Amino acid sequence: MTVEVENDYLPVVPAAELDEPDPSRRWLVEGLWARAGVGIIGGAPKSCKSWLALDLALSVASATPCLEAFSVAEHGRVLVYMAEDAAAVVKERLAGLCRRRGLDLSSLPIGVITAPSLRLDCVRDQRRLDQTVSRHVPRLLLLDPFVRLHRINENDAGEVSALLGYLRELQRRHDLAVVVVHHTRKNGAGSGGGGGQSLRGSGDFFAWVDTALSLRRQRQQLILSIEHRAWHSPPPLTLTLAGSETDHAHLAVVATAPMGEAERSGGAATDIDAAVLRALADAPQGALARSALRAALGVRNQRLGAALARLGATGAIERRGDAWVPAPPAPAPIPVP
Repeated sequence: MTVEVENDYLPVVPAAELDEPDPSRRWLVEGLWARAGVGIIGGAPKSCKSWLALDLALSVASATPCLEAFSVAEHGRVLVYMAEDAAAVVKERLAGLCRRRGLDLSSLPIGVITAPSLRLDCVRDQRRLDQTVSRHVPRLLLLDPFVRLHRINENDAGEVSALLGYLRELQRRHDLAVVVVHHTRKNGAGSGGGGGQSLRGSGDFFAWVDTALSLRRQRQQLILSIEHRAWHSPPPLTLTLAGSETDHAHLAVVATAPMGEAERSGGAATDIDAAVLRALADAPQGALARSALRAALGVRNQRLGAALARLGATGAIERRGDAWVPAPPAPAPIPVP
């Protein structure tokens, strides 16, 4: 008797027939987050990780620049699960970010998962999340924070690898970006280095990411480091949390490098700020769109965005529609008789 064995081969494609890379589809957010990439926003407690995560989510949903500096390459629906924040707090923060950008929250494709718990180490919850993603078809899925999404040992490489493997499969199956908020180690969060290597738990976390955004406090400043698997890492950025919970609270870029680093690199931040002001002053109509500024100065989009954010925060320039213009001079004081 002959027993037929069903063939079940893995698919194989000749290397020369693989799809060509498409530079226009490299980014979800230019220079900040890879298109359909998995990654982590890491940092110590109270380092504004959730603020950055919501800023990123809102930007993708609204096609407005993240941190008012990084343009969105692909916008679309966003799904958010905030395990530690009440629904009212999430809404308040998003509404504040919307007011800052002149947006209407009710018109944006942002869905908030309100399940009381989500255990990504449980098959049932993995299936529920997969079906939810299938139904809503988001461009970005935000999960905050990782520690509330499981009951595994974060130092066990096997357990961590299995959970992260599920998220990678989710990303590939649905062609979406997955953003996970995670803590850094206590002995690495405040040091001069840090970055993705300082993430708490198994080294599998950093090995897994396509993009790692790391926040740390240094001399009362908030420093953002950006690391990519397949692209160079830009200089760190200095951020500040401006406003208040009820008054347009938002993260803003205040410098392209921590205090002192810009000086050691030859004052690059000062140079580009001056170049922007000169270009606007020389413009025929006294105004230039961001794309025109970038073409005139020949700089990276991220670097230009940081300069615009800095100059706007100091009142040197202001935005009018899609263009930037020098801020009008302050009125002369009225002489006192």
